[in-house]
Amino acid sequence: MTFDRKYLLWGLGYAIVGMGVGIFMAATHNHGQFVSHAHIMLAGFVVSIIYAVIHKLWLALGNSGLASVQFWVHQLGALTLGVGLLLVYGTAVPADQIEPFLIASSLAVLAAAVMMLVLVLKSRPART
Repeated sequence: MTFDRKYLLWGLGYAIVGMGVGIFMAATHNHGQFVSHAHIMLAGFVVSIIYAVIHKLWLALGNSGLASVQFWVHQLGALTLGVGLLLVYGTAVPADQIEPFLIASSLAVLAAAVMMLVLVLKSRPART
């Protein structure tokens, strides 16, 4: 499976989860998870869809090692960030206990963005 398709499928998965959290907040009139909802939608859905477009339009790297590492670093970071925030804002886990995981997942999402920049810089521009 190509990276553009992988990112598209994961992105749509994040969209479904994020929308589910949003609908739950609306139905319960409790918007305590809005931070979780926003991070799932942005770091998970939006960024994954943007990465899918980048792979589709600009990267012809196939299954390069860096592209694979970048994909998994982003997915693990976004997933851990979303779940961690759901636990904190759902008061299931105290913030001080999960903070190291939130820091690590945030840094993973950032590292994946830096790796994406490297992938784009290493790619050959299309001839016009």
